[in-house]
Amino acid sequence: MLNFREDIQTLTYFIFIGFLVEIKMKFKSLVFSIHGWFDTSIKEDNLKQGKIHWTRAFIFVLLHLCCLAVFWVGWSFTAVFTAILLYLLRMFAITGFYHRYFSHKTFKTNRFWQFIFAVLGNAAVQRGPLWWASHHRIHHRHTEQSQDPHSPVQHGLLWSHVGWIFYSDNFKTDYKAIQDFAKYPELRWLNRYDNVVPICLLFILFFTGTFLASYFPKLHTNGMQLVVWGFISTIALFHATFSINSFCHIWGKQTFETDDESRNNFLLALITLGEGWHNNHHFYPRSTSQGFRWWQIDITYYLLCFLEKIKIIHDVNKVPLELKRNKIQHQENQLVEKPDVLK
Repeated sequence: MLNFREDIQTLTYFIFIGFLVEIKMKFKSLVFSIHGWFDTSIKEDNLKQGKIHWTRAFIFVLLHLCCLAVFWVGWSFTAVFTAILLYLLRMFAITGFYHRYFSHKTFKTNRFWQFIFAVLGNAAVQRGPLWWASHHRIHHRHTEQSQDPHSPVQHGLLWSHVGWIFYSDNFKTDYKAIQDFAKYPELRWLNRYDNVVPICLLFILFFTGTFLASYFPKLHTNGMQLVVWGFISTIALFHATFSINSFCHIWGKQTFETDDESRNNFLLALITLGEGWHNNHHFYPRSTSQGFRWWQIDITYYLLCFLEKIKIIHDVNKVPLELKRNKIQHQENQLVEKPDVLK
């Protein structure tokens, strides 16, 4: 009888230990999953190549569905103003710094401002500055070729607009393509933990809205309303930015002869603060300005000129004089030689 009790106790002990081990394993798995959501290096090591990452696609769709909550939270001038302000600030960080600075080095700045605008660009939820710039450099190096990650000519319109970001091969950052900026540990950290800033922005919006609802009720806003309009701003920003990859390689005018299908599109230039002059950009990527003519509105360039005036940036690459003086002819009149581009 005593042996039977001892056996039961021993069995119970081992079951309990096994239960604790299972809980520990589940907890470690949960922690690893949460850490992996923030730490992109873990995902890079575990993703199977040549596959669509459906979890990312689901989250992308979910972000769009979150915008429908506007029918629940309503709107206010404060919320709409916040959404527009966030759109403009983050669009400028993407076009001025993610693109014209990190991707093409069309001007210079110091390490402090480099990081500040990298953080602001990261708030756009378009991943880290090194990932963004490395893929853009690859795009310019292999435009409209099979290696181009988002060519509508090679892969179709939908792929060039959104599909490519879900492809596992495009998830990694090619640090060899961005060695000049990868040497900065703060940029590598921001690139590795690219969800931290957007999540911080979400909490800032919520607590700001809650504060305004409590102390300034006449503004008729609240935390959830600002969060939802933040989602709307982010989704609009995403589609505007990536319309350059897709629509600006299909619709618009080709002013210059290039080795690709890049186009100038006035409407997209307006909503992207100047990025729509895409054919100009592919013809001469080293120029900080993408509007080569006086009527080609490039708000990003105007803002960068202001930053140059107040000494935040310097060595801004201007449009070559021969372009300003119209010495480079339209392609239908004369085939022009394409200037050197950033390889």
